[in-house]
Amino acid sequence: QVRLVESGGGLVQAGGSLRLSCAAPGRTFSSYAMGWFRQAPGKEREFVAAVDWSTYCTYYADSVKCRFTISRDNAKNTVYLQMNSLKPEDTAVYYCAAKYSLMVITNGYEYDYWGQGTQVTVST
Repeated sequence: QVRLVESGGGLVQAGGSLRLSCAAPGRTFSSYAMGWFRQAPGKEREFVAAVDWSTYCTYYADSVKCRFTISRDNAKNTVYLQMNSLKPEDTAVYYCAAKYSLMVITNGYEYDYWGQGTQVTVST
């Protein structure tokens, strides 16, 4: 079992930035694919960004390309989501996910472990 803990959410004005972090206390992310997803009220969960373990290959949803950056520090067992130029439509609960895999994974149903989520609210 892998417990994921997200942090860094909050309230920010449109155009602002936030950096989310995802850690697994007491565990290593070695050989784990990592992803970020979000769910807005009344909407289904959607893919945001993903990174593989070894090559740092990344994928992004079209809606966040050029604004969000996913990165990972394997030495610190932490994954980050840097969010810039935030828009009100980015408001959602953001979830970190992990799966033991060397591939990058964009499908949420393939992930085995999920964090509790962190709220991001972007005001106009």
